Amino acid sequence: MVKRLTRIVWRKNRRIRKSARKIPQGIIHVQASFNNTIITVTDEQGRVISWSSGGTCGFKGPRRGTPFAAQTAAGDAIQIAMAQGIQRAKVMIKGPGLGRDAALRAIRQSGIRFNCVRDVTPMPHNGCRPPKKRRT
Repeated sequence: MVKRLTRIVWRKNRRIRKSARKIPQGIIHVQASFNNTIITVTDEQGRVISWSSGGTCGFKGPRRGTPFAAQTAAGDAIQIAMAQGIQRAKVMIKGPGLGRDAALRAIRQSGIRFNCVRDVTPMPHNGCRPPKKRRT
């Protein structure tokens, strides 16, 4: 039985588990709401490698939803993922926020190659049931 070497590194008050394994492919999830943009990097099985958001990068209030905050968060999350050995990734984008394009631009500039870019924003087929009519 081979035991994996793991060491824990503290970075910006976050615990990052650095293991000896190298991950060649991954999935980058971008969740862009109007208030914040959250970037999560996972491996093929869905285990989280690194994550970042506008709030963890130091932006507060309405500035978290800006494209610049999304770009900074994407660069932060991808830097940790590239240290784990990621070279190729699928990108899943969810939400209507302003940080969608900026996060995608930051991922492209980082040097990670895309397998595919997919929009996984949930769309209602028929929506919620409307409220009952008002009685007068």
